[in-house]
Amino acid sequence: MNRNDTQKAIESGKTALGVEFGSTRIKAVLIGEDHTPIASGSHEWENRHENGVWTYSLDDIWTGLQESYRHLSKEVLENYNTPLQTIGAIGFSAMMHGYMAFDKNGNLLVPFRTWRNTITGQAAEKLTDLFQFNIPQRWSIAHLYQAILNKEPHVKDISHQTTLAGYVHWKLTGQKVLGVGEASGMFPIDSRTNDYDKGMMEQFNGLLKAEKIAWKLQDILPKGLLAGEAAGVLTEEGAKLLDPTGGLQAGIPLCPPEGDAGTGMVATNSVAERTGNVSAGTSVFAMIVLEKPLSKLYPEIDMVTTPTGKPVAMVHSNNCTSDLNAWVDLFQEFTRALGVEVSESKLFELLYQQGLTGDADAGGLLAYNYVSGEHLTHLEEGRPLFVRTPESRLTLSNFMRVHLFSALGALKIGLDIFEKEQVKIDQILGHGGFFKTKEVGQRIMAAAMNVPVSVMETAGEGGAWGIALLASYMLHKAKDEPLEAYLSDKVFAGEKGTTIAPDPRDVAGFAAFMERYKKGLVIERAAVEALR
Repeated sequence: MNRNDTQKAIESGKTALGVEFGSTRIKAVLIGEDHTPIASGSHEWENRHENGVWTYSLDDIWTGLQESYRHLSKEVLENYNTPLQTIGAIGFSAMMHGYMAFDKNGNLLVPFRTWRNTITGQAAEKLTDLFQFNIPQRWSIAHLYQAILNKEPHVKDISHQTTLAGYVHWKLTGQKVLGVGEASGMFPIDSRTNDYDKGMMEQFNGLLKAEKIAWKLQDILPKGLLAGEAAGVLTEEGAKLLDPTGGLQAGIPLCPPEGDAGTGMVATNSVAERTGNVSAGTSVFAMIVLEKPLSKLYPEIDMVTTPTGKPVAMVHSNNCTSDLNAWVDLFQEFTRALGVEVSESKLFELLYQQGLTGDADAGGLLAYNYVSGEHLTHLEEGRPLFVRTPESRLTLSNFMRVHLFSALGALKIGLDIFEKEQVKIDQILGHGGFFKTKEVGQRIMAAAMNVPVSVMETAGEGGAWGIALLASYMLHKAKDEPLEAYLSDKVFAGEKGTTIAPDPRDVAGFAAFMERYKKGLVIERAAVEALR
C-alpha cells in the first residue's frame, strides 16, 4: 500500500494489531489489509529467578505491554501523521505453558511460573503414566498437579487457571478463552473434537476427588477456540490498560489468544500437513504437522495442535541462544576495551560467519548451553560449559561453530525420533534470532535435521506478525475458508525466501559432535552437582 492508502487504513481501522510476549522482548506489529507491517513497537524484558522459580511480575507484564504499544502508536503518528484510535482486530500471543492461577476475585494466587521452570518432574511423570500421553514439565497441567502434590495451600482457592496470553486477553476483554493451539499446552486436546480430552479430564478429576479438592478441572480451564472464531471485544477498562493515554477506542474485536508455537506456524505458513517450522531464539522448538499419529508415546515429543486443531509433534529445548549471546557480549566487551566500536549486529554477523569456516566437527570442542534445566537430557538445572582436550583445535571459527552446534544439541536428541518414525516432511521453515545472520543458522539447522531449511523474507517479523495474521484472518476470511488457504493464497503468494540444502560435510560434522555431546553429558551433570 502507498502512504495515502496506509493513512486511510489507519484512520478507518482497516488494520490488525498483533502483540507477542517473548522471553526477552514484547513486540507489537500493526499490519494493513495486504498483511504487510505498517508500524511496530517493542519493549525489552527479562525473567527473574526468585525463590527457585523463573517468573515475571504482573507489573512487568503491563509495563511492557503499554511500552510496546506506546512505541508503535508513536511510530504511526510520526510516519503517517494519524493518531491510532481504532484497529480492525487485535490478537495476543505469548510464551506457552506455565502456571497462572487466580482466585474468585481475580487475584493471582502465587507468582507466575513460566515455561522455563523444571520443577514439576514428579507431576509430569505421574500424569504421563496415567494418561499414556506425554505431559512435559512446562505444561500448565503439570504445574497444577505438582502444586497439588506439594500440598500448596493456594490450590483449594483456584477459580481460574490460564497462560500468559490468556491472562492478557482476559484482562482486556473479560473473556476466559484460549486459541486451541495454546490450550493444547495446558491440557491434551482431542483433535476429533478440538476440545480438551474428556477421558483424560475425568481421570484428572479422579485425582482431585482423591485429594478432596472441591472444584473440577473443567471449572477452571479457559474455553478453547479455533482460529477465525470471535473471542470478545476490547472493553473500556481493557482499552485503558493497553493505552493509558485514552486514545484507543473500546469495542475492537479480538481473535483467540495463541501461543508462540501457533504464531510461529502461522508466520512461516506451516499449518498444513507435512510442513514444519523451527523457532530458534532463547529456546528452540521444531514442530511438524502430522499426517498420522506417532506409533507410541515418546517423552521427548510433545503433542500439541495448530491454531485449527490439527495434531502437531513438537520437540522443545529450553536452551538455545542465551549462552551464545553471552559469549558475543564478552567479545563486545573486548572490542570496547580495545577502543574499537563495532555494532552488536555487525559483531553477531562476523562471529556467526566464522562458525561456517571451522572444522566440520568443530575441532573436537564441546559446549553445553544450559542456562536453565533441560528436560530432553533430564537435567533439572543448567550450568553453561565449554570443554576441550589438549588435542582439540581451539580456534575462533571452531569456538563459534561448537556454540552454534550446542544451541541445537538437546533439540537433536528429540529430532532423531522423527527419522525413526519415518515422519514425512516436505518443508522446514526457520525463524527467530538464530536465523538472523544470512545463511549461518540455516546451514547449521540443515546439518542437524538433514533436510533443506528455508527462511522467508518475512521470517524476522516473527510471532507478533503471526498473531496479527490470525486477527486479520478472523476479520477477512471468506465463509468456510480454511486457514491454510487464507495463508497460502492471500498472505504468502509470491513470497520470496532462500532454501539451503544440507551439506554432507556439515551433516557428518554435526553427527560427530553429537556423539561427543551425548558422552559428555556426564560432565554437565557433575557440574550441576558440584556448582551449587
